[in-house]
Amino acid sequence: MFDAEELSLITLAQEYSDETKARKLFESMRWPGGKPICPHCKHDEIYTIKSKPGTKNKARPGLYCCSACRKTFTATVGTVMEDSHLPISKWLMAMFLISSSKKGMSAHQVHRMLKITYKAAWFMCHRIRFAFGDDGVKLKGVVEADETFVGGRGDNRTKFLRQTPVVVLLERGGRAKTRVVANVSQRNLGLALAECVDKSAIVNTDDHTAYKPALRAYKRHDVVNHSADEYHRHNPDGTISTTNSAESFFSLLKKGVYGSWHHVSREHLPKYANEFAFRWGTNKLTDGARMATMPPLWD
Repeated sequence: MFDAEELSLITLAQEYSDETKARKLFESMRWPGGKPICPHCKHDEIYTIKSKPGTKNKARPGLYCCSACRKTFTATVGTVMEDSHLPISKWLMAMFLISSSKKGMSAHQVHRMLKITYKAAWFMCHRIRFAFGDDGVKLKGVVEADETFVGGRGDNRTKFLRQTPVVVLLERGGRAKTRVVANVSQRNLGLALAECVDKSAIVNTDDHTAYKPALRAYKRHDVVNHSADEYHRHNPDGTISTTNSAESFFSLLKKGVYGSWHHVSREHLPKYANEFAFRWGTNKLTDGARMATMPPLWD
């Protein structure tokens, strides 16, 4: 059994460059109990398919069959690695690089580091980012909500028009969720809040007027008046009203967009934002543990 806390890029390169070892490591990540589970019917009575002596058609290493539905599968079936011809060892290193890079990593950098084609690296990175979707569990406690504009080219007169609004909602000291919206309207902010935040939460926002109607149904709405140079406030009940954590999140996101990728299309921006949300919610873990807790990759 591997120790996720001790997992590092050097360990992956030195100990798991062998494809058999890499496959077994991936299996231990996907099935922590040590017993394979059928991705088709979720049955746990599984047997390994082995090649018969003298046969010409050799069974693939790591091929299993479910005793219930009789379908065959490997550990990659049902994951972002399914139907990929890239080695599992390369996938694991790409996952580690993306999950541990605080400001993101470009496909070109992955292509150079893993010595694969740029097309393969781009494919890998986008598949991994696709897995960073919403888990459907709403945020609770003290939640900060804020919005910013990402992207934009040209002069100052046209730059704002070409930028894309991004909303972040994050638990104080916990998880984060992002939404890319068409515009920062009362309706869009309300939909983002309804999808991501539990009604029992105390929501902190700036003085944007669109938040007030959307947050009437929530436990409490604390407003920080940025127009009056107020950026945090100590409340009588001991809580602090601020959106500083959300501002920090946007700082990291923009450094990734402008520094690592230089340009991100609106089509792919939600995936890039979700990548940052995943790292934000697991920032207290080691790089190895963070990689091992990427549940969308193993479902």
